[in-house]
Amino acid sequence: MSTPKYTDFTQFILGITEEIWEQRKIDLLHQYYSDDIMVRSPEALTRGNKAVIAATMATLAEFPDRQLLGEDVIWGHTGENSWISSHRIFSTATHDGSGKYGSASSTNLRYRIIAECHAEEDERNGWRINDEWIIRDQGAIARQIGYEPREFVHATLAGELPPVSHFVPKDDVLKAPYSGRGNNAEPGLRYQAILERMMGAGFSAIPEEYDRACQLHIPGGRAAHGFAGAESFWLGLRAALPDAEFRIEHRLGRSDPGLPERAAIRWSLEGRHSGGGAFGPPTGRDIHILGMSHAEFGNHGIRAEYNIYDEIAIWHQLLS
Repeated sequence: MSTPKYTDFTQFILGITEEIWEQRKIDLLHQYYSDDIMVRSPEALTRGNKAVIAATMATLAEFPDRQLLGEDVIWGHTGENSWISSHRIFSTATHDGSGKYGSASSTNLRYRIIAECHAEEDERNGWRINDEWIIRDQGAIARQIGYEPREFVHATLAGELPPVSHFVPKDDVLKAPYSGRGNNAEPGLRYQAILERMMGAGFSAIPEEYDRACQLHIPGGRAAHGFAGAESFWLGLRAALPDAEFRIEHRLGRSDPGLPERAAIRWSLEGRHSGGGAFGPPTGRDIHILGMSHAEFGNHGIRAEYNIYDEIAIWHQLLS
């Protein structure tokens, strides 16, 4: 039996991403992903490696020079031979092909993705991924191509752009290989408590738990800074769905030498769009928001935060 190429889990996640996407070794998905892998995103639920391969080829045809720069991998064990990672990626790409975002525009794009992957140890490969949650900042892509997310969805509904879709929990009828809730590392528990406090209208948590010079990366490829920036993002989100149920779906924390304490949270907000805020005047529609957030802690609280949800999937629920 040959020695696996990757013997470190972080390097496995970073390495296979580069191999598959940038080195065009798409066939390695047969090796690194299970045949019946389940992938959930705000757009859809898919099952099977064939769907992953088809989506990968379609994306590369539309963005042929795409790079996926791994910013961080926050990981933990889920069992004796199983692992979970939350992988934050900064992607660069040129919209040089036609596809789900319309005709080629030659636009240079910059946007983030967070992918949460469950893997089991494999003698040949080191690990093999069998379950994935992924969110792409599609609002950032739409804006750089020239559409506000609402306008983008209007264009899809009018037939001017390819149709889009959304996935909500009631459609989740398949049994997932991984149904765990993460680990109990202190940074994750701390971050969970902060988010739950804010979503319970305790926004005084921001000056108490964030660094005054904090930097937030928020949906749409935008940035916010300081206490006012953090409050604008989180309060704007909660104000739009004031009575919705906020749930922590998955939590990871890491403390590694030479790195800040970090946390990764997958969360959801489900309920009625009954308030003004992040999504304009209230529509009264029931919607589901799937979000992922990474936090880095410093001596004075959260110094950097990365938040992703899919504005296109949200506006599709509001408008379709």
